Amino acid sequence: MHFTEFNFHPALLEGIEASNYEIATPVQEQVIPPILNGRDIIASAQTGTGKTAAFLLPIIHRLLNSEGSGNIRALVIVPTRELAIQIAQHLEGLSYFTNLSSLAVYGGSDAQNFVGEKKALQMGADIIVCTPGRFIAHLNMGYVAVKGLEFLVLDEADRMLDMGFLDDINRIIAALPVQRQTLLFSATMPPKIRSLAKSILKDPEEINIAISRPPEKIVQKAFVVYEAQKLPLVKHILSTTPFKSALIFCSRKQNVKILTRVLRQDGFLAEEMHSDLVQSQRENVINGFTSGRIPIMVATDILSRGIDIDTIDLVINYDVPRDGEDYVHRIGRTARAEADGMAFTFVGEKEQNSFAAIENLIDREVEKAAIPSSLGPVPQYNPRRRQGNKRKPVKRFYKRPQGKK
Repeated sequence: MHFTEFNFHPALLEGIEASNYEIATPVQEQVIPPILNGRDIIASAQTGTGKTAAFLLPIIHRLLNSEGSGNIRALVIVPTRELAIQIAQHLEGLSYFTNLSSLAVYGGSDAQNFVGEKKALQMGADIIVCTPGRFIAHLNMGYVAVKGLEFLVLDEADRMLDMGFLDDINRIIAALPVQRQTLLFSATMPPKIRSLAKSILKDPEEINIAISRPPEKIVQKAFVVYEAQKLPLVKHILSTTPFKSALIFCSRKQNVKILTRVLRQDGFLAEEMHSDLVQSQRENVINGFTSGRIPIMVATDILSRGIDIDTIDLVINYDVPRDGEDYVHRIGRTARAEADGMAFTFVGEKEQNSFAAIENLIDREVEKAAIPSSLGPVPQYNPRRRQGNKRKPVKRFYKRPQGKK
């Protein structure tokens, strides 16, 4: 379906054309019409399906076709500052030829930014993209103009609940007008999301596109290795695999720092992303990676959901993710917007059981690729399998000291 078939406002169509959008993705085809018709939405969408544009486009269109209230008209709540920045940038491109105002509101910025946020929230802006904690900080001061709010979007709702934001979300919702259109997007639909949706949505249309499996177009490979082989292997892959942008995930920020330093020493243009960086450093890295100036980013799971760049064509899991959902979200950073992508996972000796559990979740045995012979022999892939739903008992070879429990 072509975007011109939605009969969007002419100024919005200019932004769509400038953003090089032509054909709507399946989630956009299903989500945009009911939003245009004023329906509440609960949508489960696979990562990389274009869900951001799926809610931004109809909201922009409807705002352009109605009178402003002098208040905040649309509020988009997201779990992380990185995602807030990404959506705000996306919004800026799509609304470039309109007169709509928008602002990203998130923690970690300086006092000057807080003053600017206060002014926008007090005077009213068409669209605010925010993290829950920062918005609550402003809301508690009593000046946030939300009486005329028309749209509320909760993006990555499952992630926000996992991060402990449920109370903040309920506090924000309690301050908003009851008469509004509410859109809830979540990668998964556990009971707590269903409960939240039931309490805030009115006769919602339910759209289910997501499954806990990566898109088929992602080329997945696993390299079964010893821990000491991971570093030379990642350098070999980066040297021999054509890519525009590569995102390397490590489970610990210490690994991120070490790997980034070693890659730089070997001449690779790489930057690191982890929680030790201040906000200005994070923004500089994100902007450099988005523009292509930085071709390699090494990151913790801080970016497994918080970045939306269509040019990422290589994802490397330097460490096996903690669970299957993390794996799906990590490798979902590639092959976005109908593009192709590769996802390679390094499976150490102690990580084989974890990777086998991931294969079980995605219902697929990932190809075990060979490493260069120059890196030496590798361990056999032989994870301990579960029998039914029971684990084999683990024998303990120590005595518990007396008096200890």
